[in-house]
Amino acid sequence: MELLTDHVLSKDEIDTRGSMDIYDVIVVGAGIEGSSTAYQLAKQGKKTLLLEQFPLPHSRGSSHGQTRITRKAYGELEYYTVMMKEAFSLWETLERESGRKIFRETGMLTMGAPGDTFTMGTIRCLQRHGIPHQVMDYQGVKQAYPMIEFPRNYTFVVDKSGGILRADKALISYQETFRRFGGELRDGEKVLDIIPGDTVRVRTSSHHYRAHSVVLTVGAWATKLLPKLQLTLPLKVLRINVLYWRERVPGGYGADRFPVFLQENAVDNYAICLHWGPEVDPDSRDKADDSWVIDKMKRYIARHFPELEAEPAIAETCMYTWSEDEDLILDHHPSWRNIIIGAGFSGHGFKLAPVVGKVLAEMATNKAPSYDMTPFKIQRFRHNAKL
Repeated sequence: MELLTDHVLSKDEIDTRGSMDIYDVIVVGAGIEGSSTAYQLAKQGKKTLLLEQFPLPHSRGSSHGQTRITRKAYGELEYYTVMMKEAFSLWETLERESGRKIFRETGMLTMGAPGDTFTMGTIRCLQRHGIPHQVMDYQGVKQAYPMIEFPRNYTFVVDKSGGILRADKALISYQETFRRFGGELRDGEKVLDIIPGDTVRVRTSSHHYRAHSVVLTVGAWATKLLPKLQLTLPLKVLRINVLYWRERVPGGYGADRFPVFLQENAVDNYAICLHWGPEVDPDSRDKADDSWVIDKMKRYIARHFPELEAEPAIAETCMYTWSEDEDLILDHHPSWRNIIIGAGFSGHGFKLAPVVGKVLAEMATNKAPSYDMTPFKIQRFRHNAKL
């Protein structure tokens, strides 16, 4: 099968292609998923190139910012709970190798109204996997956390494994350790074309490269790059607000006193984030009107967190790429097995990044993945995608 691209290679480009070094793997996209993948490959001794379209560091994608929440229990999604066990271990490995503290344990408080399927599923998951936790009623949670206010008939559970990941520290740790293992990182190079074959050719805004395999972890830009490879998947790019709130009395919501927090949408003790927002073009995300999101969160804060000022002190944005079923996409391209795709992380990606990187590296080097990939295969979209 031939791939049609926007670019016709000149005779000079064709003549010099044979003299170019061939990488074992090129990873496109140096967010947390791509950086984790490249790190795993370099650690295995593979000649690896990591490409990033923006100069680093930047805040245009999905991996920047101060914190992300993490926990071991994943409701009724058993395959994520299994993966999270190894993710915790691999985060510890990165901390040792980088010399940075990335994870801080705070516990995670989840709550729901009577019959709430997510809360009940979380409790069953915690019990099934023997993860330390505490189920509380209204009186118990008010005694432990008097600074919050929720209905008396709610069920509350604290997953004691929960906490925060220092996002910026995690990303730079992967990139620096990748380089220390011999990897090559080039930022400020946008990928313009990918030409499949037994050897994959990659044309950027600055150079041409070749590799035996290519891994695409391009976040929101999957909606633009994958169609060039004759693949259109049901993905949405959302602009997400991350809001920071000032305490009325300092220290009440500090990490040593208050857990990360989850009620349908993730909320942590440093920032409160509604995991939804306007659908955007990743190249013009700042044009979106998301004032309704901020208004909704201000009302939520005033109602449930009375010891916080209702007006956010700081507002940041990032982009989430949602798959139609809100599960990850980790698979080979349907036509070219040496092009591997990691996309549609749907709010799950950061905490799972160490395992995602491990699995994508395995796929790029023709190894059997460490996990059952059935939930993450592209073929599940065969009825509503261009494969």
